[in-house]
Amino acid sequence: MKLEAWQRGMDLFELVFKAISGVADFKLRAQVVDAPQSVSANIAEGCCRRSLPEYLQFLYTAKGSLGETLTRVIGLQRVGLITAKQFEEIDVLHCEVENKLLGLIRSLESKRADGSWDDALPEAHHPSSPIAHSSAYSPTHPPPSTIHHHS
Repeated sequence: MKLEAWQRGMDLFELVFKAISGVADFKLRAQVVDAPQSVSANIAEGCCRRSLPEYLQFLYTAKGSLGETLTRVIGLQRVGLITAKQFEEIDVLHCEVENKLLGLIRSLESKRADGSWDDALPEAHHPSSPIAHSSAYSPTHPPPSTIHHHS
């Protein structure tokens, strides 16, 4: 996926995951990691829905997950499970992801206002069509975006 908000959201997940790798409490670790992982997951799911209202709803859900991420990380820093330096790195990236996400939301809200959103799926023969690709994708080789938005 080429969306910068999604890419940087994945970076946020990785940063949080690494910061809490030493936390012994499995349940706490799982809860803390779920929030930043939900950011990119909701961006991706919304993008794949094709319907503008659904896409926007998933982006707003991703924004909520960003708030949850920050709240959980603040809690970890307050009880000494991550350092002030780790918190600062996460907070800076959190702000970057939030700004990119807000930019994407503004762009899509603008498309909704002027009616320029196209819900039609691309043709199967089009090189960017998900139908034309059958190989498996991974986080290091994500699928090409079929929607080209500025984020």
